[in-house]
Amino acid sequence: MNKNYRQSQILKLIRGRSLHTQDELARALRGLSIPATQVTLSRDIRELGLVKTPAGYAQVSAETPAPGPDVAALAREILLDVRQARNLLVLKTPPANANALAAALDRADWPEVTGTIAGDDTVLVVAPDVKTAELLRARFARFLK
Repeated sequence: MNKNYRQSQILKLIRGRSLHTQDELARALRGLSIPATQVTLSRDIRELGLVKTPAGYAQVSAETPAPGPDVAALAREILLDVRQARNLLVLKTPPANANALAAALDRADWPEVTGTIAGDDTVLVVAPDVKTAELLRARFARFLK
């Protein structure tokens, strides 16, 4: 199976329906008689510029803004806890929501956020210093349920 063909089918699939996991994507491809391993799918997802959103995988290009809600709207909905450890913040979310919150933070490009790392239910937010982390913690605390 040709890589370009497989990737074009992936794009058609994600545009036509909500696919939230690599397993769902692999099953949809198998339904089209296109085999793909997890490693191949990971590479395809990265090369195609796909991101996980609450609605499933979506393609983001430099010309189009990334999909998804803003940080405040999403944090009000899913943020469960915020803890500070020096210049780091740990944001807790329900399972499978951390990536969406980290992506929203990355899109927002807040100057006080140096970077984020997302797990399943935890986002690690890196601030440049302790003082900035304290300000961020207070900002996030306002969003808590």
